[in-house]
Amino acid sequence: MVGTVFTVMAVAILVAVLWQARSALMLIYVSAIVAMGFSPIVGFIERPRQKTGARRIPHTFAILMLYLGILAAVAVVALMIVPPLIDQAGDLWSSAPKAFADFQRFLIRNKMMSLSNRVTLEEAVQNAPAGSGVTAINTVLGAIWSVIGGVFGVVTILILSFYLLVEGERMFEHVTRLFPEGSRGQIASVGRESVRKVGAWLSAQLILAWVMGLFAAGGLWLIGVPYFYVVALVAAVGETIPIVGPIVAGISAVAIALSVSPKIALIVGAYFLVLHQLEANILVPKIMERRVGVSPVTVIVALLIGAELWGLVGAILAIPTAAILTVIVDELLTNAA
Repeated sequence: MVGTVFTVMAVAILVAVLWQARSALMLIYVSAIVAMGFSPIVGFIERPRQKTGARRIPHTFAILMLYLGILAAVAVVALMIVPPLIDQAGDLWSSAPKAFADFQRFLIRNKMMSLSNRVTLEEAVQNAPAGSGVTAINTVLGAIWSVIGGVFGVVTILILSFYLLVEGERMFEHVTRLFPEGSRGQIASVGRESVRKVGAWLSAQLILAWVMGLFAAGGLWLIGVPYFYVVALVAAVGETIPIVGPIVAGISAVAIALSVSPKIALIVGAYFLVLHQLEANILVPKIMERRVGVSPVTVIVALLIGAELWGLVGAILAIPTAAILTVIVDELLTNAA
């Protein structure tokens, strides 16, 4: 009786501690997913020689090469995106009154607004509800704080995933020793297959980013939107962030298209809406099925559940988590059979 009570209390305390540390555990889990996704790339960089079997490049140096390549890619993308966006923001700011007036004329011409309700941009700002300025400032400050917290989180994930890549094999060997000797081979098989599937998920994300960037660039170029390559890069990078990324790309495209005309902005908005629907309902399920081996139904259900449980982070982790669970379930069913 006493032993049972203490066991229940210990389990309850452990669950409470894990719940309190859920944010830190999520960072650790994300770092583990990133390390698993990078592991095949590191293995390719350090691939052993055919004759001697020795690694061409030391393990740690191969990881450093990967991280330096990622930093270089981020720097190139930032140099290509940030300056044109700053220039375009300045153009939008200077042409905002004219664009606002053109938009009202468009609404009046299509009988969606009466001529008597027409106002200038200055009047619209002056007639804004009281306290809206303070609310907007608080919203901006909250967004800035969220961005700062997100940057620190990303840095933590990259550092932790680096050490997991360095020590991952030894750590996994220590973990497998906790299981009976007869089941260690199965645990090792599940680990290898999980790493393979997560690596395939990362490659699928890169393929999706390339496809979405190509479609965004081609469509905006045909429509006649300036800085179409900037929006294409935003769309490609945003493809790695489910739900939010495509929305940010669409808003950026519409904002830039407004500098041309409201009609072009509406066309761009409709184009990105159709593109997002094709991406979410056709491209993502099919590419994930072909690359990761997860059915379209599993992909959609995992995205819905992940987004509901953990929001944006849950949506990002949904597919690799579903892939890992699929490996575990397949191994259990194989042993049961």
